[in-house]
Amino acid sequence: MPGIAASAGAACHSDKQIISHVLQAMGVSTDHAIGTVRFSTGKFTSIDEIENSSEIIILAVKEISSSLVKIPEKNKTSGYKLTEFTHGLGCACKVGPELLEKIISQIPLSDDPRVLIDTRTSDDAAVYKINDETAVIQTVDFFTPVVDDPYDFGAVAASNALSDIYAMGGKPIFVLNIAGFPTSRLPGEVLESIIKGAASITAEAGIFILGGHTIENTEPIFGMAVTGTVHPEKILSNSNARPGDILILTKPIGTGIITTGIKKGQANDRMISETVALMKQLNKAASEVAARHPVNACTDITGFGLAGHLAAMIIASKVSAEINSSQVPIIPGTFDLLRLGLIPGGTKRNREYYDSLISWEPHINEDYRLIFSDAQTSGGLLFSVPEKAGKSLLEDLKNHGVNYAVIIGKILPESPRRIKFR
Repeated sequence: MPGIAASAGAACHSDKQIISHVLQAMGVSTDHAIGTVRFSTGKFTSIDEIENSSEIIILAVKEISSSLVKIPEKNKTSGYKLTEFTHGLGCACKVGPELLEKIISQIPLSDDPRVLIDTRTSDDAAVYKINDETAVIQTVDFFTPVVDDPYDFGAVAASNALSDIYAMGGKPIFVLNIAGFPTSRLPGEVLESIIKGAASITAEAGIFILGGHTIENTEPIFGMAVTGTVHPEKILSNSNARPGDILILTKPIGTGIITTGIKKGQANDRMISETVALMKQLNKAASEVAARHPVNACTDITGFGLAGHLAAMIIASKVSAEINSSQVPIIPGTFDLLRLGLIPGGTKRNREYYDSLISWEPHINEDYRLIFSDAQTSGGLLFSVPEKAGKSLLEDLKNHGVNYAVIIGKILPESPRRIKFR
């Protein structure tokens, strides 16, 4: 076809295949886009030239049409890799802790005695006292896709949002959806699948989605505003850890690095299935078990990583901590992806920002330091509990299906270097 400019509908790179955004905007399915040839016009191309070119193209297509094979249509949500529609992943997209702390410090603080927890302690949710028996817990959490499957993305986002309520020792009572969706790039069935995935998790939590708000956005975003309740005297804050406590973590870390591997096409099926299952796992059982034990403090491990959320706990509690690095559970495959350079931007920011608070033993190399700073999505709970009660709590967690729970360190009196990794 002399004189006609053409290009492929998909570009193949070493780590992934990229579909033309033009074809996506036109609603062309992924399967068809892969086999599509695009014909381009110049600024000064005339209508006559376009018509003549069309005739040449049609004749060429007729000549090869006998060899074309019709590709069967898939369902409308398959073939879309959600991580290709976003610049970042999940909780790793959080604004950096340095900027966030500066902004939050400008928010006026309430002097209402019914406000039991606000921004002062960098806790997981706000708590407002209704009466002597009931306080309301309020949290909101949303992010861009961490996995490619829409249903799984919705489920992970829901589990992550509910985690803040469980970290406060509370019980969720209802949620509202928050969504941003690129309607010009993805079919509505994808959003429907995301919400169905979220509903599967809220059903597991025993609550309902009562409404929400959706906007048009260039990237898919999903999350929830969650309302819960707790007895005012049974709140689990991050600000009451005490010297002599031991630290128990309920899920392994590494989700930030592995979801980056998913986006880059480097995570294998085993890594993906195990990580998705961990992120979808509610912290409901761990929270309910903890309510039966004398837990002093709790937080969940999300976007600021193990190091960052532990730092918030010890600063709020005016203590220090020592972590036994060899006891911290890490998802298999995390090191393999890390050594390929698959490090989320949020993980790098955490590593830099919290380093001044940390004392690292020489044998803990940079790979481990990055993993301990890794920006998690829907991570586990971190409990600070008196040592004499720790063994009983750990056994109870295991008996109720919290299989990864492990003692990773202890709380010490306050010192200049607030966290020691040994």
